[in-house]
Amino acid sequence: MKNFPVVLNFPVRWGEMDALGHVNNTVFFRWFESARIAFFDQTGFPTRPEGDLSPILAQTKCDFLKPIVYPADVTIGARVGRIGTSSLVMEYEVEVDDSSVVARGEAVVVLVDWRTGKSHPIPDAVREKIALLGHEGTSSSS
Repeated sequence: MKNFPVVLNFPVRWGEMDALGHVNNTVFFRWFESARIAFFDQTGFPTRPEGDLSPILAQTKCDFLKPIVYPADVTIGARVGRIGTSSLVMEYEVEVDDSSVVARGEAVVVLVDWRTGKSHPIPDAVREKIALLGHEGTSSSS
């Protein structure tokens, strides 16, 4: 997880498993969301409670590499892969107890101005905090 500036740890709960005996696929997206919100908190990425700007999730995906079964502890890493004018691509990785990678994910996040209903440029102060955390890409697409 050394390439992921935001890292969270969770124990797998019994109720997160499905009828097939492994962690349900929807749980991975909740873990990604938790990592994304931690990232927003660390960078000051605008959210609606503080004003009229808020991130929306435009796209998300997960590549499931290995099943996870209870009991286990997972580590979720989050970073920015690419940053555009008003959007960014978050990248996630999930490791289990033995540090083996069990899933990788991505999400496209767009900053929206709720007054206009349109995308809004990511503020320079947030860009600076993202740069301080470090990220892999330098794309400038929106």
